Amino acid sequence: MAKAMARHILVKTEAEAAALKKRIAGGEAFDVLARKHSTCPSGKKGGDLGEVRPGQMVRVIDQVIFKKPLREVHGPIKSQFGYHLVQVFFRD
Repeated sequence: MAKAMARHILVKTEAEAAALKKRIAGGEAFDVLARKHSTCPSGKKGGDLGEVRPGQMVRVIDQVIFKKPLREVHGPIKSQFGYHLVQVFFRD
């Protein structure tokens, strides 16, 4: 079965997610921003979701984790929880 290692930042607004993505592109550390801004419990771990398997995350996030390019910051992605930035490190 496929698996991946990913991290994410969850915030309430698209504008906030876009601003954080811009800060990451400017060189700020994803994990530091996740600890400061993410409303997901994973934020305390720098956004680390650990090992993820298909179907564990909401569908839109699952699509990013298992279909989009590795090591890029994807998003803002809207779900029923808010707006996500997602980065995938490993996938098999």
